[in-house]
Amino acid sequence: MLAWSKLIGRCTISCISVLLTQFALFLVPLFFSASPILIQLTLSALILLVVVGFGGWCRRLLGFHASAPAFVFFSIFFVWGVYIAIIRQAISRVMDIVFNGEMIMLILGLCRIMLKDPGFVAQESFCSDELVESSVLGVQTHNEGSLLQMRVRYCKSCKTYVQGFDHHCPAFGNCIGQKNYVLFMLLLVGFITTETFYIVFSSQCLFTVASKFPVLKEIRLETNFISVMARSTLLFSLLQVLWQGLFLIWHVYCICFNIRTEEWVNWKKYPEFQLNATSLPGENYRDTRFKNPYNKGILQNVKEFLTLK
Repeated sequence: MLAWSKLIGRCTISCISVLLTQFALFLVPLFFSASPILIQLTLSALILLVVVGFGGWCRRLLGFHASAPAFVFFSIFFVWGVYIAIIRQAISRVMDIVFNGEMIMLILGLCRIMLKDPGFVAQESFCSDELVESSVLGVQTHNEGSLLQMRVRYCKSCKTYVQGFDHHCPAFGNCIGQKNYVLFMLLLVGFITTETFYIVFSSQCLFTVASKFPVLKEIRLETNFISVMARSTLLFSLLQVLWQGLFLIWHVYCICFNIRTEEWVNWKKYPEFQLNATSLPGENYRDTRFKNPYNKGILQNVKEFLTLK
């Protein structure tokens, strides 16, 4: 019962955070409607950072806790609600069905990745010394089983070992590892695709709202509210596409060269990524360089990614 009360409390805080965030973004097109889209986008990014940072500070000060996955869910439902109430009126029936289908798939995908085992490994199976030892032996013998076993990394957030660990994703409330990496990439592409559709649809709505709602031509306040809401959620979606696009490019790079984010950032922790340069006679220095023992060429790396289980 206590766990459920904590969960409901965190979801409530997340819901309030989403509403405050969207209200703050709503103010940008409301007061800067005549400004270029680039200025509005920059202001939206700054306001988003300020609101999120200030909200986090307030939660820590008051001892409240929020749920990042709940924040993602409520953000999806908020944008979806704006789409149903406003945007869809300017969209064809076919594209409306496609967009709603995408939203449903996103929600199902989120539920799936939150519950799916990323590749947890029992702590009793490995200890840090054994992992380091098996890593060195694995590289020396080029045994496929050892090489696979080497990529068991420790997640500080989950406090457990994960096979093929890439990073811990707060937004999904789970680690990204060998067993859910493909699903993670599909979700990332799904988010970008859906948000791009929303940007196009909301842009279309801004151009056609007057003709689609002839009654509202006489009600300037309501017409302005529709335009501002469509533009504010457009800016929000555009910001999401920008950072998620960069995130996608990074992970495509990692897939092509068969390396994980954790390995790239902390490669000096793992002996198999270290190449010690030999010093010349009379010189006394040690130069440790990066090497990737898992890189088998782009085609083979992509094939290996697609066959992850």
